[in-house]
Amino acid sequence: MAKEIKTIGILTSGGDAPGMNAAIRAVVRKAIANGVKVKGIKKGYQGLLNEEIIDMEARSVSDIIQKGGTILGTARCSEFRTEEGQKKGAQICKKHGIDGLVVVGGDGSYRGAQALSQHGINTIGLPGTIDLDISCTDYTIGFDTAVNTAMQAIDKVRDTSSSHERCSIIEVMGRNAGYIALWCGVANGAEDILLPEKYDFNEQQIINNIIKNRKRGKTHHLIINAEGIGHSTSMARRIEAATGIETRATILGYMQRGGSPTCKDRYWASIMGSYAADILCEGKTNRVVAMKNGSIVDFDIEEALAMEKSIDEYQYQVARILSM
Repeated sequence: MAKEIKTIGILTSGGDAPGMNAAIRAVVRKAIANGVKVKGIKKGYQGLLNEEIIDMEARSVSDIIQKGGTILGTARCSEFRTEEGQKKGAQICKKHGIDGLVVVGGDGSYRGAQALSQHGINTIGLPGTIDLDISCTDYTIGFDTAVNTAMQAIDKVRDTSSSHERCSIIEVMGRNAGYIALWCGVANGAEDILLPEKYDFNEQQIINNIIKNRKRGKTHHLIINAEGIGHSTSMARRIEAATGIETRATILGYMQRGGSPTCKDRYWASIMGSYAADILCEGKTNRVVAMKNGSIVDFDIEEALAMEKSIDEYQYQVARILSM
């Protein structure tokens, strides 16, 4: 028989992502609609260990769906990576009457959720990361907003780059995943796209492309560089020295994490959050909510963590052809 859930906790963990507030709102209101109490845990797993736990009502999540970041806050927590920290977290959940927990975050957050599940707390993970690097899902909360923020910023840099006939290297986030770089490379019409999954570190080829394009009459050259490759500033200096063309590096940084979420991020975070509350109330545990082929599904956390994901080869080849 499934464990009866009377109180659900929710926390956001790891890097913040636009749309997390929409997910929080959905979990709270769907759980209440199911007759279940909700407690918010501030500052992720660190806040759990510090017992920063608050009661949440439907009005607690009013007027937040349009806000970036997370109203619950987030933090890294090295203590929770230990067996002792995980046991302490489970004990605190039980102390506060929390039978089930929704964790919004990435792979590292899921490992914490998995540990709590092993200690008797029903747990559900929601994919919240701008990097789109969770293997089990086609969509992660925050990616759409981040990639649109980056795209708009790159358009602005390209305008001034063209005016000054410069080469511009624009570095986007994504840790070791190149999805933001790939999408922006196509959407912004970049001449070169450098992805951690594909880049062979042949800088001479980039230099050759710049010289060839300048001879063909192009007044600018746009390079989208993924964070996992990095070193954009030193790369710019080397390219300028080799080509004689003024080259500037722009690192977009944490602006990509912020801002009001797009409709897509608000919508799917709301649907995923509602789904998480429902399956938790059904007694499910150790699951990750995901989107596959346009449908919301759930996977065992262990199965989800074992999955692998790579840049789609066809999409990458299209990006290369369109950049010619």
